[in-house]
Amino acid sequence: MSNGAWTDQENDLIVADYFAMLADDVSGRPYNKAEHRRGLLPLLNNRSEGSVEFKHQNISAVLKGLGEDWIPGYKPAFNFQMTLVDAVARWLALNPAWLGRHSDTRVTTGLAEARPIWIGPPPTLSNQPPPQELEQMLHIARKFDVAARDERNRALGRAGEERVLAHERAALKSAGRDDLARKVRWVSAEDGDGAGYDIASFAPDGRPRLIEVKTTNGWERTPFHISRNELAVAEERRSEWSLFRLWNFARGPKAFELHPPLDAHVSLTATSFQASFH
Repeated sequence: MSNGAWTDQENDLIVADYFAMLADDVSGRPYNKAEHRRGLLPLLNNRSEGSVEFKHQNISAVLKGLGEDWIPGYKPAFNFQMTLVDAVARWLALNPAWLGRHSDTRVTTGLAEARPIWIGPPPTLSNQPPPQELEQMLHIARKFDVAARDERNRALGRAGEERVLAHERAALKSAGRDDLARKVRWVSAEDGDGAGYDIASFAPDGRPRLIEVKTTNGWERTPFHISRNELAVAEERRSEWSLFRLWNFARGPKAFELHPPLDAHVSLTATSFQASFH
């Protein structure tokens, strides 16, 4: 069996096969991983079933770094070559519809019927993955600017905001505050994006909650963009403002909240500059 480096052609073949399985997986269609492996083997350079299985795990890790879905049965395996990352990027470039496939299809059918979202602890130093794994994930996210991609995906952002709107109303109703639930507003949809937050809600005791929603289909540490205006409002209205980070959105939304000051939770990196004349 071959132990040599995988060629671009081999990487392209196995990536395409992986996405075929992933499409079935996210759609709930049955598929057979062993059959896929056996179908690939004659097309590869004398690879073993074990090496194909491990390469599928590598692809899961690449997709994790890209802030995307992966097949749960293929646990991400790290220390992969960048040539595999390039192969996944080539497939995505040839199939641009993939990135928006679930961004507006898994929103609640009726906002009043929505279940509250699972909210857990935010990422911290104590719960981060091993340093080498984390660095590989962040390197991919930076190289392909995953944060900007999610920010440009307006359908994904809108679907996330709608889901959080439903969550806030459901949570207030569960707390016996139907009066406040009726007053929750989707500010970005009704008034535009200039407010520095997306949803005006309330705590059960009536205190205002100004919620900026950031949505990704990726894992909880997927980077995100935040505007200068959003940061300014977060600083001016610290006691009311929060960032509601929705992750794993396509599969089943999970979330955590960050409260100002944001630089206590995340590293803020300038990605553009305003130019003015002398």
